Amino acid sequence: MEFKTFVFYFFSAILVFAGLRVITSRNPVHAALFLVLAFFSASGVWMLLQAEFLAIALILIYVGAVMVLFLFVVMMLDINLDRLREGFWSYLPLGSIIALLMVAEMALILGGNYLGLLESSVPQASAEASNVKAIGRLIFTQYVYPFELASVILLVGIVAAVALTQRGKRKNKSVNPSQQVFVKAADRLRVVQMPAEKRD
Repeated sequence: MEFKTFVFYFFSAILVFAGLRVITSRNPVHAALFLVLAFFSASGVWMLLQAEFLAIALILIYVGAVMVLFLFVVMMLDINLDRLREGFWSYLPLGSIIALLMVAEMALILGGNYLGLLESSVPQASAEASNVKAIGRLIFTQYVYPFELASVILLVGIVAAVALTQRGKRKNKSVNPSQQVFVKAADRLRVVQMPAEKRD
């Protein structure tokens, strides 16, 4: 088995496992960690295909931005974070395993490229061609309908996140001017008489 094939199966197995754990984990913190691992594994597969732009975009956009959005959603759901912080050290083994897997994946990709073990027969584009320009042309011509469908799905997710925060009775601090007019001083202020204290 070639080294490139081994790396592909290694990343694919981790990606499938992490994806399954994202949807089966009951703890939102564990699910978020597995989702980060899935994104890193997918970016490794893109690197094998010599699609560096997509790999870096996957890490920067999804790991950097989408995960922040997920954390905001977790905060909006009013999860008892104090209880989660109490078991901080219980997350350390899982976090360490995921971190070691990410380091191993990056070492395989970078080390394989450095040692020349990941050479492939993928035709290289000329120096004048731009991968970003080619991707943009494909997205807005051939794949415009899937692109629009993905944007609609993201919009539905945003609306659902906002709707989750509006559940139950809203506790706001709005004031009623008609009630403020009839407020008496005795309702707001109470004078308490206390005996004087003498110092010895």
